[in-house]
Amino acid sequence: MSEKQPTQTRLHLVASRTEANRIYAALETAFEEDGFPLAVVELDEARDIHEVSLYADGHIDAVEERIRDVLGDIAPGIALGREVLPDTDWVALSLEGLKPVRAGRFFVHGAHDRDKRRIGDLSIEIEAGLAFGTGHHGTTSGCLDMIWEVARRERPTNALDLGTGSAVLAIGLAKMAHIPVLATDIDPVATAVAAQNVRLNEVSAYVETETATGFHHPVFARWAPFDLIVANILARPLMKLAPEMARHVAPGGSLILSGILGRQRNAVIAAYAGQKFRHVRTLPREDWVTLHLKR
Repeated sequence: MSEKQPTQTRLHLVASRTEANRIYAALETAFEEDGFPLAVVELDEARDIHEVSLYADGHIDAVEERIRDVLGDIAPGIALGREVLPDTDWVALSLEGLKPVRAGRFFVHGAHDRDKRRIGDLSIEIEAGLAFGTGHHGTTSGCLDMIWEVARRERPTNALDLGTGSAVLAIGLAKMAHIPVLATDIDPVATAVAAQNVRLNEVSAYVETETATGFHHPVFARWAPFDLIVANILARPLMKLAPEMARHVAPGGSLILSGILGRQRNAVIAAYAGQKFRHVRTLPREDWVTLHLKR
């Protein structure tokens, strides 16, 4: 059953193209770990008016204060507006118009596209209202492509999907390799979504879901070491996790890392090189990259 998303607020401002791009870049850096959507659009080309928007939910006053702190350094005095958006199931609405995604032999789709499955497809069904990663984002499809290549070549015996979200990657691994997969997330709502998708895709015999805020959680000690760890998170958290990743991957094991912008690639590789991982391959997808590293 699809559920409405929490009320969202759009915080917005107008500026010249040059200034808008500078503000956008500063906000992207400041809110990188929050995951808030950002947009910059041209309102009037002749008058050089562009609008920057940040979409947030929750503690809007605190978010606005953080934005004003950023603006104070680069654009003091600029007006910041608010718009409360209606309670709409934007995910379900948008996914109705999205085409299914193919990556390797994986076929990620909603219930309305079941009839598009082909013989030989490894079908991953993700419900529109339960989408914490649907396969349409470059990081997710990149991970699926990399999983297909690495798991087929290396034949891991167990795997970890760290920051699982919808469990799309864990489900793909289970369907392809028929191996035990631990799927964890720091968000209990995401974990509940993951568990529901695991049941929907009939891989409960292979995939265990768990809410875990860090590698200190006892579930990791029970499962480790892992032949393969997949983590589609963000660059900065991935860099901080490098020592723990090294402790939990098996000798000769592999990492598939994504949620990394192209400009962040070298920094992530350097962090893992310090833990004796070697870079095997980079797979670019849109503005993002997926890395294969081996210990």
